[in-house]
Amino acid sequence: MTTLVIGGTGTTGSLLVPLLPDAVVGTRKPVRPGQVRFDWDVPATFDGALDGVQSVYLIPPVGVVDPAPVVESFLSRARSVRRVVLLSSSAVPESATGMGALPALVRAMPEWAVLRPSWFMQNFTGDHPVAAGVRSGEIVTATGDGRVGFIDAADIAAVAARALTDPVPHNTDHLITGPEALSYADAAAIITDLTGRAVRHRSVSTAEMTDRIALAVPAEFAALLAGLDEDIRGGAEDRVTTTVEDVTGRPARSFRAFFQDHLSRS
Repeated sequence: MTTLVIGGTGTTGSLLVPLLPDAVVGTRKPVRPGQVRFDWDVPATFDGALDGVQSVYLIPPVGVVDPAPVVESFLSRARSVRRVVLLSSSAVPESATGMGALPALVRAMPEWAVLRPSWFMQNFTGDHPVAAGVRSGEIVTATGDGRVGFIDAADIAAVAARALTDPVPHNTDHLITGPEALSYADAAAIITDLTGRAVRHRSVSTAEMTDRIALAVPAEFAALLAGLDEDIRGGAEDRVTTTVEDVTGRPARSFRAFFQDHLSRS
C-alpha cells in the first residue's frame, strides 16, 4: 500500500519513511521527489496529498488544543484510505474533545492502530527544551521524582512500520515504552556518566513550569504541557511494556544505548 506519512520530515516520520518503500512524505514545504504539500492549516492541501494513497501515518497538528475537527475533516476526505496508524501518546486519555478524541475517529476506519508512546528519548537531544538543559547542565521540569519509560523514536517508527504493512491489521492500541522507567534525575546521571560533564535535574512547581513554557507557546498549551509534568510526578508514566519486542521481534533500546549512540554521531 502507498502510505502518506504526515510529518514525514519530523522526529518519527523521518525514521519511518526509509522503512516504507512506497511512502509519500507529507510536508508543508516539499522540496524533494516523493514529497507532497500537506498542511493542517490549509485543508485545500488534503486531497492532493491523499491522491493514490491507501494508508496514512497520522500525526495530528502540533500545538493545537483541540485537533479533532480538522482531523475528522481530513479523514472524511480519505475515501481511498483503508488503514490509518495514529501517533497519539501514553499521556493522553480518551475524551470527547481534544487530543483524546482522535483514537475514536481512527477506530472508525476499516483498519487501524493507535500508537501510545511514552516520552521520547530524542527530547534530550536536538532543539527540545530538555536538550537545552542537557547542554546548560540543568534540566528543569515539574516532574519531581516521577519516572518515565522513555522511548527511542526509532523504536516507535519500527512499530508503526509493522502496523502499516503487516498483512493482518493490528486494530489495537499499542502502549510503547523503553525497557526501563527513569526519573529525569536518573537520566541526568546517565548523561553525566557518559559525557563526564555534570548534568542535574531541578524540579519546580507546576505553576512555575507553566510560566517557563509560556515564553515559547500559547498560555493554554503551556498549561497543558506543564500538567503532563505534574502527571508524571504523580506516577502516571511509571511503567514499562514489551510492545516493541512483541511487534518487531527485537527489544526496545535503552536510554544509555540511545545517548551513547547520539554522542558517537555528534
